[in-house]
Formats: sequence, structure tokens, C-alpha cells
Amino acid sequence: MMKQGMLVVVSGPSGTGKGTVCEKLLAETPELAYSISATTRAPRAGEVDGKNYYFLTREAFEQKIQEGDFLEYANVYGNYYGTPLGKIQERRAAGEDVLLEIDTQGAMNVMQRCPDGLFIFLLPPSLAELEQRIRGRQSETEESLLRRLGNAKKEIAIGLKYKYVVVNDQVELAVARIKSILTAEHCRVDMNQDLFEVLEDEKRK
Repeated sequence: MMKQGMLVVVSGPSGTGKGTVCEKLLAETPELAYSISATTRAPRAGEVDGKNYYFLTREAFEQKIQEGDFLEYANVYGNYYGTPLGKIQERRAAGEDVLLEIDTQGAMNVMQRCPDGLFIFLLPPSLAELEQRIRGRQSETEESLLRRLGNAKKEIAIGLKYKYVVVNDQVELAVARIKSILTAEHCRVDMNQDLFEVLEDEKRK
């Protein structure tokens, strides 16, 4: 019987570097599938529909909510974000691990519906570094920047609900830590019951 793949959830405050870390993690872990989220926000420079996000109109997004197409969805800073459910179910059933990069609000919803998920919280080295990263985007007004920083302080407390925490001080180190977590999870006894069953069968012969 094929083992179900893991749902790997990586989240953290805005500006923590989730996108950069997950992009490098995927590049170094080809067996890890990426769950593309849907959003109603406008694409940022360089973002591609169907690769970074599925960019939807508010009307289309709300229609999908009504049809139950999302594992979770949330309204963040005035825009919807959601996780399409169908592809995740298909890939996990096929034994693939699926990476889901979402904010903490979405992660809390996933935690309720998929308690077997692997939840990893990404932290910045400091709040000062977090502010510098957000300012570096040059896509925020002073008002929205202060709002994001205020929310980040609240989100950091939510990190205590996760199973693992990784500090993104250097992208390469953060990725290496997450890869170590994935290796350890795959070595759990409850993830490898079939190995024991095979040995039990051999003992009976």
C-alpha cells in the first residue's frame, strides 16, 4: 500500500523570507511538490500566474469559496489568499510530499483540518532585520509598513503552536535546517510501519 505524502506547511510573519527560502528548498528537493496558492492581490514584479500564484478576481475567488475548492482561505490586508484542495489531495495520495507556503492565519486553519501536517515556523533574526527587509521591497507605504510590523509581533506569538521553528538568518542555513526536519520526519516509526510488517512476515516464514 502506498504511503501518503506529507503536507509540509512553512509560514511566518510578512518579510521573513518565506518565498526565498521555499524557492531554494524546492530547487534542492526535486521530490517535493509545491502547492500554488490563489490570491486576489495584484502580481508583484516578476510574478507569473500559475507559477507564483493563481491570480483571480474577487468574484472568481468567492465563487470557489462557495464551491468548497479551498483547503483554507483568508482575507489578508484586504486581499483573499487560498489553498486549492484538489491538487494537494491528489499528490499526497500518490505519495508525494507537498509544500504549502502560507501566512499564519491560513496555517491555523490548515492545522485544524490537517492535524497530520508538518508545521514549520520561519522567524527573522530580529524585528529590526524584519523591518529592514520589508522596507527593502519598496512596495509599502509608511502606514502599511507599520501595520505589517505590528501584525508581525502578534504572528510571532502564534509560532508557539507549530511543531518546528527555523530562524532565517541565512537562506542556505534555513533551507538546510528544513531539509533536516524533512529527513527526520521520514524516519519516524509511525511513518514506516510497512518496514516492520515486512520483517514480521519474514519471521513467520
